[in-house]
Amino acid sequence: MPRRGSGQQAERRAVRHYRLRGYRVLGVNVWSAGYELDLIVRRGRRLVFCEVKSKSGTQFGSAVEMVDREKQRRLLRAAEAWLVHNPSLRELRISFDVVTVDEGVLRRVPLGDPL
Repeated sequence: MPRRGSGQQAERRAVRHYRLRGYRVLGVNVWSAGYELDLIVRRGRRLVFCEVKSKSGTQFGSAVEMVDREKQRRLLRAAEAWLVHNPSLRELRISFDVVTVDEGVLRRVPLGDPL
């Protein structure tokens, strides 16, 4: 069973990763449409909804494999609902990332621009 502490540590590392690259953090652990958005960041005209996953071992696959089609669907639904409440940001270029921390190594994987 995953420990919440490792997830929080991965989220802190993801926040630091984006901030060091010039992004402004708009939200962390935001609930929208019944789903959680781990991280919402913005840099210029780009808005990123980010799912953060952490794993300490290789059993049951990698952290990025944990973000399956259903999880992506939920992420999209939550992002769409969040944008309804933040209409001024709808004109930005929207993208989705997965930040994984596998065995202590942080990696950002773009999911594309589905909106």
